[in-house]
Amino acid sequence: MYGLVLYLISIILVIVSWKANRDRTREALRMAAKTLVRTAPFMVTVVGLIGLLLALIPPEWIRTYLGNQAGLAGTVGAALIGAITLIPGLIAFPLAGSLYQEGASTMTIAAFITTLTMVGVVTAPVEVQQLGKKITLWRNGLSLVFAILIAATMEAILN
Repeated sequence: MYGLVLYLISIILVIVSWKANRDRTREALRMAAKTLVRTAPFMVTVVGLIGLLLALIPPEWIRTYLGNQAGLAGTVGAALIGAITLIPGLIAFPLAGSLYQEGASTMTIAAFITTLTMVGVVTAPVEVQQLGKKITLWRNGLSLVFAILIAATMEAILN
């Protein structure tokens, strides 16, 4: 339902833009199409891999290792996976939703998403070059700690 509303708003805004300036709107649509063509193979690959992963992992495993009975160990595990994974939010949020529907706990999902966006193990070498080793370690370490605190807070608020 929300997707339909967003599509309708987008169409209306494109029509308004078209009426205001056809050339600029045409150029913007051309640029958007090029970006879509460039990113589509990556997005389809990632979505396919996530779908395959979810098909191969039994729901019982998700409930056991990522669900409420997994406790802090499951949350820390999800946080570490999020910290070392480089997945765009566009893919991570639907993945998190699918894991939640299969039985993962709120705290585990919150830890995964929070570390995914706040902690950068994969990007750390670039960060070390730009900010230095000490700042990179402090930032990532504190981000990991705060991600666990955020996850616990989300669990307390939402459950």
